[in-house]
Amino acid sequence: MKPEEIRKLSKSDMQEKLHGFRQELFNLRFQPSTGQLENTQRLSQVRKNIARILTILREKEAGTGHDK
Repeated sequence: MKPEEIRKLSKSDMQEKLHGFRQELFNLRFQPSTGQLENTQRLSQVRKNIARILTILREKEAGTGHDK
């Protein structure tokens, strides 16, 4: 997800996305050991998405967001 896409979401939608990405990351962590992980880049993509959402949530709470 791009930061612009995340900023358009409401706070509750961001929380839902964050929960979904955390669940996906949890599942992805087990796949290399079982030989099921096909796309190794997905791990880093999910981690970056989690970080982006958390950053934007903190910006909104602090009132320093890039609201357009």
